[in-house]
Parts: sequence; structure tokens; C-alpha cells
Amino acid sequence: MMLLHGGDREEARNRFGELWEQLGADGDPLQRCTLAHCMADAQDDPYDELAWDLRALTAAEGADGRHLALRALYPSLHMNLAADYVKLRRPDAARIHLDRARAASNTLNDDTYGNGVRAAIARLAERLAAE
Repeated sequence: MMLLHGGDREEARNRFGELWEQLGADGDPLQRCTLAHCMADAQDDPYDELAWDLRALTAAEGADGRHLALRALYPSLHMNLAADYVKLRRPDAARIHLDRARAASNTLNDDTYGNGVRAAIARLAERLAAE
């Protein structure tokens, strides 16, 4: 994450890719979801970003309730997917995930993280409505 936030997206992708391979298909769903969520942010191509965000959602859905922490990620996962679809000029798909993000946001606490995700959902809704 330090590489990504420092602007070295390529090295961040390389390191995230190595971790992804180490986790494997049977890796812990929370770790796979978190890593795919981060990997999406490191992508330059919006289609690659969408693919990684979809992997994150798939990993979360594969947890079968084993990780309560994943419930708090659903609003962000769906909000990111909505943002991906906005970038790809697919407003109908964006609206579906934005609605899912809103519906899942009731699981968020009233804290910095929860308020930040809710604010991001509201900003994206305004952007989508303007388009």
C-alpha cells in the first residue's frame, strides 16, 4: 500500500500479484477480498480495475458468513464497482451497484470509515445523477 500511495503503481501491482499467487484460490476469503480490493486501486486500465473489484466481491461472497469483517466491506465493494461502471460508461450497471452499496451501508458504524464510505456513495450518486 505504501508503494501504491507513493505513486509506484507498477511495483505495487507486482507485489500484490505475488501475494495473490501465494494466497491461491483456496486462500482466506478476507485476505483475498482485501488484496483484490487493493489491487483494483493499483490498476491503470479501467477494465482491469473492474476485474479486480469483481474478484474482491467474489471473495467476499465466498466467505459464507465466516468473516463478519467482510460485511463492513460490502458497501465499499459495491461503491467501487459502481465507480468502475461509471468510468466505463455503463450507467445502468453503476446504478445497480450503487443501490447495493446504499442497502449494505446500514452495516457501517458511525465512525470515520463508515462516514467516509457513506459520503463517497453520496458523491457518486450525485455524479451519476448529473450524467
